[in-house]
Amino acid sequence: MDVRTAELKEPITVAEYLFRRLHEVGVRSVHGLPGDYNLVALDYLTNSGLRWVGNCNELNAGYAADGYARVKGIAAIVTTFGVGELSTLNAIAGAYSEYVPVVHIVGYPSTVSQRNGMLLHHTLGNGDYTVFSTMSRPISCAVSLLNDPMDAASLIDHAISQCYLHSRPVYISLPTDIVEKKIEGARLKKSLDLEYPPNEGEKEDYVVAVVLKYLREATNPVILVDACAIRHRALKETHELIKTSGLPTFVTPMGKGAVDETLPNYGGVYAGSGSNAGVRKAVESSDLVLTIGSIKSDFNTAGFTYRISDLNSVDLHSSFVRVRYSEYPGVRMNGVLHKVALHLGQLKVKAGPVPNNTIPDAESKSSDPTITQAWFWPRLGQWLCENDVVITETGTANFGIWETRFPKGVTAISQVLWGSIGYATGACQGAALAAKEVGINRTILFTGDGSFQLTAQEVSTMLKLRLNPIIFIICNKGYTIERYIHGWDAGYNDVQEWDYKGIPAVFGAAKGQAQTYVVKSKEDVEKLFTDKDFSAPMSDKLRFVELHIPRDDAPEALKSTAEAAAKRNAE
Repeated sequence: MDVRTAELKEPITVAEYLFRRLHEVGVRSVHGLPGDYNLVALDYLTNSGLRWVGNCNELNAGYAADGYARVKGIAAIVTTFGVGELSTLNAIAGAYSEYVPVVHIVGYPSTVSQRNGMLLHHTLGNGDYTVFSTMSRPISCAVSLLNDPMDAASLIDHAISQCYLHSRPVYISLPTDIVEKKIEGARLKKSLDLEYPPNEGEKEDYVVAVVLKYLREATNPVILVDACAIRHRALKETHELIKTSGLPTFVTPMGKGAVDETLPNYGGVYAGSGSNAGVRKAVESSDLVLTIGSIKSDFNTAGFTYRISDLNSVDLHSSFVRVRYSEYPGVRMNGVLHKVALHLGQLKVKAGPVPNNTIPDAESKSSDPTITQAWFWPRLGQWLCENDVVITETGTANFGIWETRFPKGVTAISQVLWGSIGYATGACQGAALAAKEVGINRTILFTGDGSFQLTAQEVSTMLKLRLNPIIFIICNKGYTIERYIHGWDAGYNDVQEWDYKGIPAVFGAAKGQAQTYVVKSKEDVEKLFTDKDFSAPMSDKLRFVELHIPRDDAPEALKSTAEAAAKRNAE
Protein backbone atom coordinates (compact mmCIF):
# COMPACT_ATOMS: atom_id res chain seq x y z
CA MET A 1 0.00 0.00 0.00
CA ASP A 2 1.18 3.52 -0.83
CA VAL A 3 2.13 5.20 2.46
CA ARG A 4 0.72 8.47 1.20
CA THR A 5 -2.64 6.82 0.52
CA ALA A 6 -2.69 5.16 3.94
CA GLU A 7 -2.43 8.59 5.59
CA LEU A 8 -5.55 9.93 3.88
CA LYS A 9 -8.37 10.85 6.29
CA GLU A 10 -11.18 10.50 3.75
CA PRO A 11 -9.86 8.73 0.66
CA ILE A 12 -11.72 9.41 -2.56
CA THR A 13 -10.91 8.64 -6.19
CA VAL A 14 -9.65 11.42 -8.43
CA ALA A 15 -12.66 10.98 -10.73
CA GLU A 16 -15.18 11.31 -7.94
CA TYR A 17 -13.36 14.32 -6.53
CA LEU A 18 -13.51 16.02 -9.93
CA PHE A 19 -17.18 15.26 -10.47
CA ARG A 20 -18.18 16.31 -6.96
CA ARG A 21 -16.46 19.65 -7.49
CA LEU A 22 -18.44 20.08 -10.70
CA HIS A 23 -21.63 19.32 -8.78
CA GLU A 24 -20.63 21.90 -6.17
CA VAL A 25 -20.48 24.72 -8.74
CA GLY A 26 -23.88 23.90 -10.21
CA VAL A 27 -23.27 21.34 -12.95
CA ARG A 28 -25.90 18.59 -12.94
CA SER A 29 -25.51 17.15 -16.45
CA VAL A 30 -22.28 16.36 -18.29
CA HIS A 31 -22.13 16.43 -22.07
CA GLY A 32 -19.78 14.45 -24.29
CA LEU A 33 -19.12 11.05 -25.84
CA PRO A 34 -17.64 7.86 -24.43
CA GLY A 35 -14.25 6.64 -25.58
CA ASP A 36 -11.96 3.94 -24.28
CA TYR A 37 -9.76 6.45 -22.44
CA ASN A 38 -12.67 7.94 -20.44
CA LEU A 39 -14.95 4.96 -19.82
CA VAL A 40 -13.85 4.12 -16.29
CA ALA A 41 -14.13 7.77 -15.28
CA LEU A 42 -17.71 7.88 -16.53
CA ASP A 43 -18.61 5.14 -14.04
CA TYR A 44 -18.20 7.72 -11.26
CA LEU A 45 -20.67 10.30 -12.63
CA THR A 46 -23.87 8.96 -11.13
CA ASN A 47 -22.54 8.56 -7.59
CA SER A 48 -21.40 12.18 -7.76
CA GLY A 49 -24.94 13.38 -8.47
CA LEU A 50 -24.33 14.02 -12.17
CA ARG A 51 -26.24 12.89 -15.24
CA TRP A 52 -24.55 11.69 -18.42
CA VAL A 53 -26.03 13.28 -21.56
CA GLY A 54 -24.29 11.42 -24.37
CA ASN A 55 -24.38 13.47 -27.56
CA CYS A 56 -24.29 12.43 -31.21
CA ASN A 57 -20.80 13.84 -31.82
CA GLU A 58 -18.22 15.88 -29.96
CA LEU A 59 -18.79 19.14 -31.86
CA ASN A 60 -22.48 19.04 -31.00
CA ALA A 61 -21.58 18.21 -27.40
CA GLY A 62 -19.37 21.29 -27.23
CA TYR A 63 -22.14 23.51 -28.56
CA ALA A 64 -24.57 21.92 -26.10
CA ALA A 65 -22.21 22.52 -23.17
CA ASP A 66 -21.95 26.16 -24.28
CA GLY A 67 -25.74 26.51 -24.30
CA TYR A 68 -26.02 24.78 -20.92
CA ALA A 69 -23.44 27.13 -19.40
CA ARG A 70 -25.27 30.23 -20.63
CA VAL A 71 -28.31 29.15 -18.61
CA LYS A 72 -26.68 27.46 -15.59
CA GLY A 73 -23.49 29.55 -15.30
CA ILE A 74 -20.98 26.75 -16.01
CA ALA A 75 -20.89 23.43 -17.90
CA ALA A 76 -18.75 20.33 -18.37
CA ILE A 77 -17.94 18.10 -21.31
CA VAL A 78 -16.03 14.80 -21.40
CA THR A 79 -14.25 13.61 -24.56
CA THR A 80 -11.55 11.11 -25.32
CA PHE A 81 -7.92 11.76 -26.24
CA GLY A 82 -7.10 13.05 -29.71
CA VAL A 83 -10.00 12.13 -31.96
CA GLY A 84 -12.67 13.19 -29.47
CA GLU A 85 -11.15 16.34 -28.09
CA LEU A 86 -10.16 17.68 -31.50
CA SER A 87 -13.72 17.26 -32.76
CA THR A 88 -14.98 19.60 -30.04
CA LEU A 89 -12.29 22.29 -30.37
CA ASN A 90 -14.38 24.51 -32.66
CA ALA A 91 -17.07 24.68 -29.99
CA ILE A 92 -14.51 25.27 -27.22
CA ALA A 93 -12.93 28.06 -29.26
CA GLY A 94 -16.36 29.63 -29.60
CA ALA A 95 -16.87 29.43 -25.85
CA TYR A 96 -13.48 31.07 -25.31
CA SER A 97 -14.24 33.80 -27.84
CA GLU A 98 -17.59 34.59 -26.22
CA TYR A 99 -16.59 34.17 -22.54
CA VAL A 100 -18.54 31.01 -21.75
CA PRO A 101 -17.28 28.79 -18.86
CA VAL A 102 -16.94 25.18 -19.99
CA VAL A 103 -14.82 22.54 -18.20
CA HIS A 104 -13.37 20.26 -20.90
CA ILE A 105 -12.28 16.91 -19.42
CA VAL A 106 -10.25 14.66 -21.70
CA GLY A 107 -9.70 10.97 -21.01
CA TYR A 108 -5.98 10.28 -21.57
CA PRO A 109 -3.89 7.14 -22.05
CA SER A 110 -2.11 6.04 -18.88
CA THR A 111 0.84 8.00 -17.56
CA VAL A 112 3.02 4.93 -18.20
CA SER A 113 2.04 4.89 -21.87
CA GLN A 114 2.76 8.61 -22.08
CA ARG A 115 6.21 8.32 -20.50
CA ASN A 116 7.15 5.43 -22.79
CA GLY A 117 5.86 7.19 -25.90
CA MET A 118 3.86 4.09 -26.86
CA LEU A 119 2.36 3.89 -30.34
CA LEU A 120 -1.29 3.90 -29.27
CA HIS A 121 -4.47 4.51 -31.25
CA HIS A 122 -5.79 8.10 -31.30
CA THR A 123 -2.21 9.40 -31.27
CA LEU A 124 -0.22 10.93 -34.13
CA GLY A 125 2.13 7.97 -33.99
CA ASN A 126 5.08 10.12 -32.93
CA GLY A 127 5.05 9.49 -29.18
CA ASP A 128 4.09 13.09 -28.40
CA TYR A 129 1.27 13.10 -25.86
CA THR A 130 1.36 16.87 -25.29
CA VAL A 131 0.42 17.94 -28.81
CA PHE A 132 -3.34 18.08 -28.25
CA SER A 133 -3.21 19.86 -24.90
CA THR A 134 -0.88 22.35 -26.59
CA MET A 135 -3.58 22.98 -29.20
CA SER A 136 -6.08 23.68 -26.42
CA ARG A 137 -3.88 26.08 -24.44
CA PRO A 138 -4.68 29.22 -26.49
CA ILE A 139 -8.42 28.61 -26.06
CA SER A 140 -8.34 27.74 -22.35
CA CYS A 141 -7.76 30.01 -19.36
CA ALA A 142 -6.22 27.08 -17.48
CA VAL A 143 -4.77 23.68 -18.45
CA SER A 144 -4.52 21.05 -15.70
CA LEU A 145 -2.73 17.81 -16.61
CA LEU A 146 -3.51 15.27 -13.87
CA ASN A 147 -0.40 13.13 -14.19
CA ASP A 148 0.24 12.80 -10.44
CA PRO A 149 -2.44 12.12 -7.82
CA MET A 150 -0.51 14.19 -5.28
CA ASP A 151 -1.41 17.45 -6.99
CA ALA A 152 -4.62 16.34 -8.73
CA ALA A 153 -7.00 17.95 -6.22
CA SER A 154 -5.26 21.32 -6.29
CA LEU A 155 -5.13 21.28 -10.11
CA ILE A 156 -8.82 20.41 -10.32
CA ASP A 157 -9.75 23.15 -7.87
CA HIS A 158 -7.63 25.67 -9.73
CA ALA A 159 -9.08 24.81 -13.13
CA ILE A 160 -12.73 24.93 -12.05
CA SER A 161 -12.22 28.18 -10.13
CA GLN A 162 -10.48 29.81 -13.09
CA CYS A 163 -13.23 28.61 -15.43
CA TYR A 164 -15.89 30.24 -13.29
CA LEU A 165 -14.07 33.44 -12.39
CA HIS A 166 -12.75 34.19 -15.89
CA SER A 167 -15.84 32.83 -17.62
CA ARG A 168 -13.78 30.89 -20.14
CA PRO A 169 -13.07 27.22 -20.91
CA VAL A 170 -10.49 25.14 -19.05
CA TYR A 171 -8.84 21.86 -20.02
CA ILE A 172 -8.35 18.92 -17.64
CA SER A 173 -6.58 15.72 -18.67
CA LEU A 174 -7.55 12.53 -16.82
CA PRO A 175 -5.24 9.57 -17.59
CA THR A 176 -6.71 6.09 -17.24
CA ASP A 177 -4.36 5.10 -14.39
CA ILE A 178 -5.13 8.27 -12.42
CA VAL A 179 -8.94 7.90 -12.48
CA GLU A 180 -9.13 5.57 -9.48
CA LYS A 181 -6.10 6.79 -7.55
CA LYS A 182 -7.06 7.86 -4.02
CA ILE A 183 -6.67 11.44 -2.84
CA GLU A 184 -7.82 13.44 0.17
CA GLY A 185 -11.59 13.86 0.08
CA ALA A 186 -11.66 16.05 3.19
CA ARG A 187 -10.80 18.99 0.91
CA LEU A 188 -14.35 18.85 -0.39
CA LYS A 189 -15.63 20.15 2.95
CA LYS A 190 -14.19 23.53 2.03
CA SER A 191 -16.04 25.05 -0.90
CA LEU A 192 -14.18 26.61 -3.79
CA ASP A 193 -13.67 30.35 -3.51
CA LEU A 194 -15.69 31.73 -6.41
CA GLU A 195 -15.91 35.30 -5.17
CA TYR A 196 -14.30 38.02 -7.22
CA PRO A 197 -11.60 39.79 -5.23
CA PRO A 198 -12.72 43.31 -4.30
CA ASN A 199 -11.12 46.28 -5.95
CA GLU A 200 -8.52 48.19 -3.99
CA GLY A 201 -10.72 50.58 -2.02
CA GLU A 202 -8.93 53.86 -2.64
CA LYS A 203 -8.47 53.10 -6.32
CA GLU A 204 -12.12 52.12 -6.77
CA ASP A 205 -13.35 55.26 -4.98
CA TYR A 206 -11.20 57.44 -7.22
CA VAL A 207 -12.60 55.82 -10.38
CA VAL A 208 -16.15 56.15 -9.02
CA ALA A 209 -15.55 59.86 -8.40
CA VAL A 210 -14.27 60.34 -11.94
CA VAL A 211 -17.24 58.52 -13.47
CA LEU A 212 -19.70 60.47 -11.32
CA LYS A 213 -18.09 63.75 -12.34
CA TYR A 214 -18.61 63.12 -16.05
CA LEU A 215 -22.10 61.68 -15.57
CA ARG A 216 -23.23 64.77 -13.64
CA GLU A 217 -21.71 67.15 -16.18
CA ALA A 218 -23.28 65.41 -19.19
CA THR A 219 -26.46 66.87 -20.68
CA ASN A 220 -27.81 63.67 -22.26
CA PRO A 221 -25.94 60.60 -21.00
CA VAL A 222 -27.02 57.08 -22.00
CA ILE A 223 -26.14 53.51 -20.98
CA LEU A 224 -25.08 50.80 -23.47
CA VAL A 225 -24.97 47.21 -22.14
CA ASP A 226 -22.98 44.49 -23.91
CA ALA A 227 -22.25 40.78 -23.54
CA CYS A 228 -19.56 40.91 -20.87
CA ALA A 229 -22.04 42.37 -18.40
CA ILE A 230 -23.69 38.95 -18.64
CA ARG A 231 -20.56 36.81 -18.86
CA HIS A 232 -18.79 38.51 -15.96
CA ARG A 233 -21.87 38.45 -13.73
CA ALA A 234 -22.46 42.18 -13.42
CA LEU A 235 -26.19 42.22 -14.24
CA LYS A 236 -27.30 42.92 -10.66
CA GLU A 237 -25.14 46.04 -10.46
CA THR A 238 -26.04 47.02 -14.02
CA HIS A 239 -29.75 46.97 -13.20
CA GLU A 240 -29.11 48.98 -10.03
CA LEU A 241 -27.63 51.73 -12.18
CA ILE A 242 -30.30 51.53 -14.89
CA LYS A 243 -33.15 51.80 -12.38
CA THR A 244 -31.52 54.40 -10.14
CA SER A 245 -30.38 56.69 -12.94
CA GLY A 246 -33.41 56.45 -15.22
CA LEU A 247 -31.03 56.98 -18.13
CA PRO A 248 -32.02 55.76 -21.61
CA THR A 249 -30.53 52.27 -21.80
CA PHE A 250 -29.62 50.31 -24.91
CA VAL A 251 -28.11 46.91 -25.60
CA THR A 252 -25.83 45.64 -28.33
CA PRO A 253 -26.70 42.52 -30.35
CA MET A 254 -24.47 40.42 -28.07
CA GLY A 255 -26.02 42.12 -25.07
CA LYS A 256 -29.57 41.25 -26.09
CA GLY A 257 -31.30 39.82 -23.03
CA ALA A 258 -28.91 41.46 -20.57
CA VAL A 259 -31.41 44.17 -19.65
CA ASP A 260 -34.99 43.87 -18.48
CA GLU A 261 -36.68 45.14 -21.64
CA THR A 262 -39.90 45.96 -19.79
CA LEU A 263 -38.16 48.84 -17.97
CA PRO A 264 -39.49 52.24 -19.07
CA ASN A 265 -36.04 53.54 -19.96
CA TYR A 266 -35.10 50.56 -22.17
CA GLY A 267 -34.52 51.93 -25.65
CA GLY A 268 -33.65 49.04 -27.97
CA VAL A 269 -30.64 47.60 -29.80
CA TYR A 270 -27.71 49.81 -30.81
CA ALA A 271 -25.54 48.43 -33.59
CA GLY A 272 -24.35 51.44 -35.55
CA SER A 273 -26.08 51.63 -38.92
CA GLY A 274 -28.11 48.51 -38.11
CA SER A 275 -29.75 50.00 -35.02
CA ASN A 276 -33.44 49.91 -34.15
CA ALA A 277 -35.50 52.93 -35.18
CA GLY A 278 -34.42 56.10 -33.35
CA VAL A 279 -31.67 54.33 -31.43
CA ARG A 280 -28.72 55.40 -33.56
CA LYS A 281 -29.56 59.08 -33.18
CA ALA A 282 -30.14 58.77 -29.44
CA VAL A 283 -26.82 57.03 -28.79
CA GLU A 284 -24.60 58.89 -31.22
CA SER A 285 -25.90 62.33 -30.21
CA SER A 286 -25.22 61.58 -26.54
CA ASP A 287 -22.41 63.52 -24.90
CA LEU A 288 -21.59 60.57 -22.61
CA VAL A 289 -22.10 56.89 -23.39
CA LEU A 290 -21.50 54.62 -20.42
CA THR A 291 -20.75 51.20 -21.90
CA ILE A 292 -20.82 48.09 -19.73
CA GLY A 293 -18.88 45.00 -20.87
CA SER A 294 -18.45 46.00 -24.51
CA ILE A 295 -17.21 43.70 -27.30
CA LYS A 296 -16.81 45.78 -30.44
CA SER A 297 -16.76 43.03 -33.05
CA ASP A 298 -17.94 43.41 -36.65
CA PHE A 299 -21.35 41.73 -36.36
CA ASN A 300 -21.91 43.31 -32.95
CA THR A 301 -21.45 46.75 -34.49
CA ALA A 302 -23.14 46.09 -37.86
CA GLY A 303 -19.85 46.17 -39.70
CA PHE A 304 -17.89 48.54 -37.41
CA THR A 305 -20.43 51.32 -37.94
CA TYR A 306 -20.35 52.52 -34.31
CA ARG A 307 -20.04 56.28 -34.14
CA ILE A 308 -19.15 56.83 -30.50
CA SER A 309 -16.13 58.99 -29.74
CA ASP A 310 -13.72 57.92 -27.03
CA LEU A 311 -14.02 61.47 -25.73
CA ASN A 312 -17.66 60.75 -24.95
CA SER A 313 -17.20 57.27 -23.48
CA VAL A 314 -16.89 55.57 -20.13
CA ASP A 315 -16.11 51.85 -20.61
CA LEU A 316 -16.50 49.43 -17.71
CA HIS A 317 -15.02 45.92 -17.97
CA SER A 318 -14.10 42.94 -15.83
CA SER A 319 -10.48 44.01 -15.40
CA PHE A 320 -10.35 47.75 -16.08
CA VAL A 321 -12.31 50.96 -16.43
CA ARG A 322 -11.60 53.48 -19.17
CA VAL A 323 -12.85 57.06 -18.83
CA ARG A 324 -12.32 58.90 -22.09
CA TYR A 325 -8.63 58.31 -22.81
CA SER A 326 -7.63 57.46 -19.23
CA GLU A 327 -7.47 53.78 -18.33
CA TYR A 328 -7.60 52.36 -14.80
CA PRO A 329 -6.33 48.76 -14.85
CA GLY A 330 -7.25 46.29 -12.15
CA VAL A 331 -10.58 47.95 -11.37
CA ARG A 332 -13.52 45.58 -11.87
CA MET A 333 -16.83 47.01 -13.06
CA ASN A 334 -19.07 45.37 -10.41
CA GLY A 335 -17.92 47.50 -7.48
CA VAL A 336 -17.77 50.67 -9.55
CA LEU A 337 -21.30 50.21 -10.89
CA HIS A 338 -22.68 49.60 -7.40
CA LYS A 339 -21.07 52.71 -5.93
CA VAL A 340 -21.97 54.92 -8.89
CA ALA A 341 -25.62 53.89 -8.51
CA LEU A 342 -25.41 54.48 -4.75
CA HIS A 343 -24.02 58.02 -5.00
CA LEU A 344 -25.53 59.14 -8.29
CA GLY A 345 -28.04 61.77 -7.26
CA GLN A 346 -30.19 63.57 -9.82
CA LEU A 347 -29.00 63.47 -13.43
CA LYS A 348 -30.05 65.29 -16.57
CA VAL A 349 -32.21 62.69 -18.32
CA LYS A 350 -33.63 63.01 -21.81
CA ALA A 351 -36.24 60.50 -22.86
CA GLY A 352 -35.05 57.96 -25.41
CA PRO A 353 -36.91 55.91 -28.01
CA VAL A 354 -39.44 53.37 -26.79
CA PRO A 355 -39.27 50.14 -28.82
CA ASN A 356 -42.35 48.00 -29.12
CA ASN A 357 -43.58 44.96 -30.95
CA THR A 358 -45.83 46.89 -33.31
CA ILE A 359 -45.68 45.50 -36.82
CA PRO A 360 -44.58 48.18 -39.33
CA ASP A 361 -47.44 49.86 -41.22
CA ALA A 362 -46.23 48.63 -44.58
CA GLU A 363 -46.44 45.06 -43.31
CA SER A 364 -49.64 45.29 -41.31
CA LYS A 365 -51.55 46.93 -44.18
CA SER A 366 -50.21 44.60 -46.85
CA SER A 367 -52.60 42.00 -48.25
CA ASP A 368 -49.66 39.78 -49.26
CA PRO A 369 -49.91 36.54 -47.24
CA THR A 370 -46.15 35.89 -47.51
CA ILE A 371 -44.24 35.77 -44.22
CA THR A 372 -41.55 38.44 -44.21
CA GLN A 373 -38.70 39.09 -41.82
CA ALA A 374 -39.98 42.60 -41.10
CA TRP A 375 -43.40 41.21 -40.13
CA PHE A 376 -42.33 38.10 -38.25
CA TRP A 377 -39.90 39.38 -35.61
CA PRO A 378 -42.20 42.04 -34.07
CA ARG A 379 -45.04 39.50 -34.18
CA LEU A 380 -42.83 37.05 -32.33
CA GLY A 381 -42.38 39.60 -29.55
CA GLN A 382 -46.14 39.59 -29.00
CA TRP A 383 -46.05 35.81 -28.50
CA LEU A 384 -43.02 35.37 -26.24
CA CYS A 385 -43.55 34.83 -22.51
CA GLU A 386 -41.66 35.86 -19.38
CA ASN A 387 -38.53 33.81 -18.65
CA ASP A 388 -38.39 32.13 -22.07
CA VAL A 389 -34.99 31.01 -23.31
CA VAL A 390 -34.61 32.21 -26.92
CA ILE A 391 -31.79 30.90 -29.11
CA THR A 392 -31.02 32.45 -32.49
CA GLU A 393 -28.63 31.10 -35.10
CA THR A 394 -26.06 33.17 -36.96
CA GLY A 395 -27.91 34.59 -39.97
CA THR A 396 -31.40 36.02 -40.38
CA ALA A 397 -32.52 34.95 -36.89
CA ASN A 398 -29.56 36.60 -35.17
CA PHE A 399 -30.30 39.90 -36.88
CA GLY A 400 -34.08 39.61 -36.90
CA ILE A 401 -34.33 39.26 -33.13
CA TRP A 402 -33.06 42.84 -32.79
CA GLU A 403 -36.59 43.91 -33.73
CA THR A 404 -38.21 41.89 -30.94
CA ARG A 405 -38.82 43.52 -27.56
CA PHE A 406 -38.59 40.81 -24.92
CA PRO A 407 -40.86 40.23 -21.94
CA LYS A 408 -39.26 40.24 -18.50
CA GLY A 409 -36.63 37.63 -17.72
CA VAL A 410 -35.97 36.32 -21.23
CA THR A 411 -32.57 34.66 -21.67
CA ALA A 412 -31.17 35.29 -25.15
CA ILE A 413 -28.53 32.97 -26.57
CA SER A 414 -26.63 33.67 -29.79
CA GLN A 415 -23.09 33.43 -31.08
CA VAL A 416 -22.54 36.83 -32.65
CA LEU A 417 -18.74 36.94 -32.38
CA TRP A 418 -17.66 33.35 -33.13
CA GLY A 419 -20.58 32.82 -35.51
CA SER A 420 -20.19 29.09 -36.15
CA ILE A 421 -23.21 28.00 -38.14
CA GLY A 422 -24.92 24.99 -36.62
CA TYR A 423 -24.15 26.28 -33.13
CA ALA A 424 -27.73 27.10 -32.21
CA THR A 425 -29.20 23.60 -32.59
CA GLY A 426 -26.53 22.07 -30.37
CA ALA A 427 -26.82 24.96 -27.92
CA CYS A 428 -30.58 24.45 -27.83
CA GLN A 429 -30.13 20.93 -26.48
CA GLY A 430 -27.86 22.15 -23.67
CA ALA A 431 -29.98 25.20 -22.92
CA ALA A 432 -33.22 23.21 -22.85
CA LEU A 433 -31.68 20.71 -20.44
CA ALA A 434 -30.36 23.50 -18.19
CA ALA A 435 -33.72 25.28 -18.35
CA LYS A 436 -35.46 22.10 -17.25
CA GLU A 437 -33.06 21.78 -14.31
CA VAL A 438 -33.80 25.31 -13.07
CA GLY A 439 -37.56 25.23 -13.74
CA ILE A 440 -37.77 27.35 -16.91
CA ASN A 441 -40.63 26.08 -19.05
CA ARG A 442 -39.96 27.18 -22.63
CA THR A 443 -36.81 27.01 -24.72
CA ILE A 444 -37.27 28.31 -28.26
CA LEU A 445 -34.85 27.90 -31.17
CA PHE A 446 -34.75 29.84 -34.44
CA THR A 447 -32.30 28.47 -36.98
CA GLY A 448 -31.90 28.51 -40.73
CA ASP A 449 -32.25 25.41 -42.88
CA GLY A 450 -28.59 25.52 -43.89
CA SER A 451 -27.35 25.87 -40.33
CA PHE A 452 -29.69 23.17 -39.06
CA GLN A 453 -28.24 20.64 -41.46
CA LEU A 454 -24.86 20.86 -39.73
CA THR A 455 -26.07 19.72 -36.31
CA ALA A 456 -29.52 18.21 -36.88
CA GLN A 457 -28.52 15.07 -34.95
CA GLU A 458 -29.00 16.88 -31.63
CA VAL A 459 -32.76 16.63 -32.10
CA SER A 460 -32.08 12.95 -31.36
CA THR A 461 -30.45 13.87 -28.05
CA MET A 462 -33.37 16.14 -27.17
CA LEU A 463 -35.77 13.28 -27.76
CA LYS A 464 -33.62 10.88 -25.74
CA LEU A 465 -33.62 13.29 -22.79
CA ARG A 466 -37.38 13.95 -23.11
CA LEU A 467 -36.77 17.66 -23.66
CA ASN A 468 -39.55 19.82 -25.08
CA PRO A 469 -38.08 22.83 -26.93
CA ILE A 470 -39.97 24.68 -29.65
CA ILE A 471 -37.84 24.57 -32.80
CA PHE A 472 -38.38 26.88 -35.78
CA ILE A 473 -36.51 25.94 -38.96
CA ILE A 474 -36.43 28.99 -41.22
CA CYS A 475 -36.79 27.43 -44.66
CA ASN A 476 -35.36 29.91 -47.15
CA LYS A 477 -33.35 27.63 -49.41
CA GLY A 478 -29.82 27.95 -48.10
CA TYR A 479 -27.26 30.34 -46.69
CA THR A 480 -28.94 33.77 -46.76
CA ILE A 481 -26.23 35.76 -44.99
CA GLU A 482 -23.60 34.32 -47.33
CA ARG A 483 -25.74 35.24 -50.35
CA TYR A 484 -25.81 38.84 -49.18
CA ILE A 485 -22.03 38.85 -48.76
CA HIS A 486 -21.19 37.11 -52.05
CA GLY A 487 -22.57 34.61 -54.53
CA TRP A 488 -26.23 35.51 -54.75
CA ASP A 489 -27.11 32.69 -57.13
CA ALA A 490 -24.02 30.54 -56.56
CA GLY A 491 -24.56 26.86 -56.02
CA TYR A 492 -22.34 26.83 -52.96
CA ASN A 493 -24.96 28.86 -51.08
CA ASP A 494 -27.70 26.31 -51.81
CA VAL A 495 -28.59 23.34 -49.63
CA GLN A 496 -30.50 20.16 -50.32
CA GLU A 497 -34.09 20.66 -49.29
CA TRP A 498 -35.08 18.25 -46.53
CA ASP A 499 -38.43 17.08 -45.26
CA TYR A 500 -37.74 18.92 -42.02
CA LYS A 501 -41.05 18.02 -40.41
CA GLY A 502 -40.02 14.38 -40.75
CA ILE A 503 -36.88 14.83 -38.65
CA PRO A 504 -38.37 13.92 -35.23
CA ALA A 505 -39.75 10.66 -36.61
CA VAL A 506 -36.42 9.82 -38.28
CA PHE A 507 -34.69 10.28 -34.92
CA GLY A 508 -37.08 7.94 -33.17
CA ALA A 509 -39.69 10.18 -31.55
CA ALA A 510 -42.18 8.03 -29.69
CA LYS A 511 -45.86 8.37 -30.52
CA GLY A 512 -47.09 11.70 -29.18
CA GLN A 513 -43.60 12.86 -28.16
CA ALA A 514 -43.21 15.42 -30.97
CA GLN A 515 -45.62 17.64 -32.86
CA THR A 516 -44.71 19.04 -36.29
CA TYR A 517 -46.06 22.06 -38.17
CA VAL A 518 -45.64 23.60 -41.61
CA VAL A 519 -46.14 27.38 -41.68
CA LYS A 520 -46.20 29.18 -45.04
CA SER A 521 -48.33 32.31 -44.55
CA LYS A 522 -49.00 35.05 -42.02
CA GLU A 523 -52.34 33.43 -41.32
CA ASP A 524 -50.54 30.16 -40.52
CA VAL A 525 -48.33 32.02 -38.05
CA GLU A 526 -51.36 33.60 -36.38
CA LYS A 527 -53.04 30.21 -36.04
CA LEU A 528 -49.84 28.74 -34.62
CA PHE A 529 -49.28 31.49 -32.06
CA THR A 530 -52.89 31.31 -30.86
CA ASP A 531 -52.84 27.51 -30.60
CA LYS A 532 -52.85 26.84 -26.85
CA ASP A 533 -51.34 23.39 -27.23
CA PHE A 534 -48.45 24.76 -29.29
CA SER A 535 -47.75 27.66 -26.91
CA ALA A 536 -48.28 25.75 -23.68
CA PRO A 537 -45.40 26.35 -21.25
CA MET A 538 -45.81 22.97 -19.57
CA SER A 539 -46.04 20.89 -22.75
CA ASP A 540 -44.32 17.51 -22.73
CA LYS A 541 -43.94 17.58 -26.52
CA LEU A 542 -41.06 18.71 -28.67
CA ARG A 543 -42.63 21.14 -31.18
CA PHE A 544 -41.01 21.34 -34.60
CA VAL A 545 -41.95 24.06 -37.10
CA GLU A 546 -41.06 24.54 -40.75
CA LEU A 547 -41.24 28.32 -41.15
CA HIS A 548 -41.15 29.25 -44.84
CA ILE A 549 -39.76 32.70 -45.70
CA PRO A 550 -38.71 33.85 -49.19
CA ARG A 551 -35.10 33.16 -50.14
CA ASP A 552 -34.35 36.79 -50.98
CA ASP A 553 -35.74 38.30 -47.77
CA ALA A 554 -33.55 39.33 -44.85
CA PRO A 555 -33.59 41.80 -41.94
CA GLU A 556 -32.29 45.24 -42.91
CA ALA A 557 -29.53 45.00 -40.30
CA LEU A 558 -28.25 41.81 -41.92
CA LYS A 559 -28.16 43.46 -45.32
CA SER A 560 -26.09 46.41 -44.15
CA THR A 561 -23.72 44.21 -42.12
CA ALA A 562 -23.22 41.82 -45.03
CA GLU A 563 -22.50 44.73 -47.34
CA ALA A 564 -19.82 45.98 -44.94
CA ALA A 565 -18.33 42.47 -44.73
CA ALA A 566 -18.21 42.21 -48.52
CA LYS A 567 -16.35 45.51 -48.74
CA ARG A 568 -13.80 44.42 -46.13
CA ASN A 569 -13.26 41.12 -47.93
CA ALA A 570 -12.47 43.01 -51.11
CA GLU A 571 -9.92 45.34 -49.52
